[in-house]
Amino acid sequence: MSTTAPVTTPTPTPSSASAASPRRRRPGGGSPGLRLGAVLVALVCLLPLAVVALKAFEAGPSEVAALLLRPRVGELMRNTLALVALTGTLATVLGVGAAWLVERTSLPLAGLWRVLFVAPLAIPAFVNSFAWSTVLPGLEGLGGAVLVTTLSYFPFVFLPVAAMLRSADPGLEEAARALGLGPWRTAAKVGLAQVRPALLGGVLLVALHLLSEFGALEMLRFPTFTTAILDQFDVAFDSRSGSVLALVLVGLAVALLTVELLARGRTRYVRVGSGAARRPARARLGRATPLALLAVTALAVLAVGVPAWVTGTWLTRPEEALEPTVLWPALWSTVRLALVAALVTTLATLPAAWLLARRRTWFGVLVERVSYLASSVPGVVVALALITLSITWARSLYQTSAVLVLAYVVLFIPRAMVSTRAAVAAVPPELSDAARSLGDGPLRTFVRVQLPLMLRGTLAGSALVAIAVSTELTATLLLAPTGTQTLSTAFWEASASLDYAAAAPYAAALVLLSAPLTWLLLRSGPEEHTP
Repeated sequence: MSTTAPVTTPTPTPSSASAASPRRRRPGGGSPGLRLGAVLVALVCLLPLAVVALKAFEAGPSEVAALLLRPRVGELMRNTLALVALTGTLATVLGVGAAWLVERTSLPLAGLWRVLFVAPLAIPAFVNSFAWSTVLPGLEGLGGAVLVTTLSYFPFVFLPVAAMLRSADPGLEEAARALGLGPWRTAAKVGLAQVRPALLGGVLLVALHLLSEFGALEMLRFPTFTTAILDQFDVAFDSRSGSVLALVLVGLAVALLTVELLARGRTRYVRVGSGAARRPARARLGRATPLALLAVTALAVLAVGVPAWVTGTWLTRPEEALEPTVLWPALWSTVRLALVAALVTTLATLPAAWLLARRRTWFGVLVERVSYLASSVPGVVVALALITLSITWARSLYQTSAVLVLAYVVLFIPRAMVSTRAAVAAVPPELSDAARSLGDGPLRTFVRVQLPLMLRGTLAGSALVAIAVSTELTATLLLAPTGTQTLSTAFWEASASLDYAAAAPYAAALVLLSAPLTWLLLRSGPEEHTP
């Protein structure tokens, strides 16, 4: 039977350290090449923030203070914090509850519910807001924003928690029950400890996406820092005021990252050896089965059924048929950008994820946290910063796909980082040490031992990035090369002119394109989601 237990990596003493294991003595927990790669990625992520900071400081201390002390800023702060708190709480309840019902109970058709609860990732939040605005024309404000964002983002919690519950070794829970703990105390002391890293990572992704969400909130007329920043850039043409507000948003992201880091702690769970595969015992629902089925059906209908029905309604009542020659170029551009950005982003996360998973030091934590910061800034801010940098320092890159892919990396690196970090942490370092002691070099050890064990987790992170790229809106509108149109930008342009019939095929194509990636998420979830 395989075992999973908290692991504390001891610090080798001079007498026990050997020349065969220099990795354990390095303060950064990795080779100089890994540390250099991690620093380069962090610096790239910092570039947009540096441009924003320079723009904000151009205003001068007195003007910055006057901007921040306006009642409007207080309103934006209350709205943003309320949205993060309410949506984060509801997404946690729905995600954990759905994961427990699907993975740990006798709920019928568990495979179907697993697919349906990941499917909302394939539906952009701005498409979801259009659908709900069609069903409930008066939907707006905080209530509408919480409804739409919760239904759009709860899969970020469901997916890692379900993967952990599905793969967790039942031995620890059985041992706790044998020692006299009841089912609730066992769940609190053992079950919650095992899923805590996955839960915190999912909630962090939800919160960071809420800080940078624009399309859905703009449609629902709920002002936050993100919508206000775009107003400053797009309506008032005031880059300094927008940059000041963006710095406030960065401060909120720093606070969220700090809270998540403290809550996660230092305990690390790994499985040494595959052992005998054994599924955790499922709780019998009994008479509660109809109630559980009603709950999961209602959630699936609200999260997937409503946008699917509205999109189908648009498709069946077209006022103008959309020519395939118009749809295919947008589809090809979306696929190409999504695949390239997913590959580049996943590779960019490897150095920092490796350092942090192998030995958590201030260096690794700092690099990881820095790479997260820029993702909290709205896509329009990152895009404008990269436009400034490319025009000033690399004019030949202006209006090229390279700058757009770079924006995707900066915006979506947390999606890949959470999964990659979990995948690396689940690979016991003892296996690598054994391969090295048998004469394998670093590259051969990585290819033969480490890569096969972490491949599923990194694929899950790549799929998350590809889905995000497919549905990204604001940065794509500003940075896409002339003549390049993606499914999301085409949908936005059609819907902005209230031509829902023309927008419907793009919405349907977005969902169909994301469906295989959603399947990949289900098949590629890491065995252990352990930051």
